[in-house]
Amino acid sequence: MKVLLAEDDVNLGYLIYDHLKLEGYQITHCMNGAEAYKEFNEKPFDLCIFDVMMPKKDGFSLAKDIRKINAEIPILFLTAKTMDEDKIEGFKSGGDDYLTKPFNIEELLLRMKSLLKRVGKTTSENKEIHQIGSYQYDEASYVLKHSNFSKSLTKKEAKILLILLKHLNTVVPREVVLNGVWGQDDYFVGRSLDVFITKLRKYFSEDATIQIQNIHGVGFKLEWNK
Repeated sequence: MKVLLAEDDVNLGYLIYDHLKLEGYQITHCMNGAEAYKEFNEKPFDLCIFDVMMPKKDGFSLAKDIRKINAEIPILFLTAKTMDEDKIEGFKSGGDDYLTKPFNIEELLLRMKSLLKRVGKTTSENKEIHQIGSYQYDEASYVLKHSNFSKSLTKKEAKILLILLKHLNTVVPREVVLNGVWGQDDYFVGRSLDVFITKLRKYFSEDATIQIQNIHGVGFKLEWNK
């Protein structure tokens, strides 16, 4: 599924980009409405995600212009505004849904799938079995297997592990994990993340070729030295 993302907040834009890419979406990220409108006219897309307040062309104006070209493509607005009149303006300009900042990435993904389903497009729900060292992780059942044990992971453990697996041997910024699993990045959830990382390290202790490194001040890296 091809997604056009227009978000001028660099950090939030990259955060959304990283998580949607992890879910298998192809993302075109634009920093303003004018750039997004140009991209829309040059490439095919399945869904649009637009920030409301953007330079050069705001999200409402962008949606109105796109609706002149395509009346069917789902448009989801992201905004810090909570006033009812802003929501009404969003729907009047051609939007299909509205998500208020700050939001949980999981809620964004669910809303995207719902919008795509409305227009007859479905995302792949195939779950993989990941092989890493002497371990197998079944994404569908949340089960981590080794010849010495089998462990059913909690939902949060599973989410963290999946993010690390999909960035195997690459540093994952701490805020990407926090926002992807908890939908926020603060001190208290940060401490919770450290606890979960410690648990995952213990689960992988049967194989010395596997390590979860804490890259100080940056994030984490799941290393597999084959």
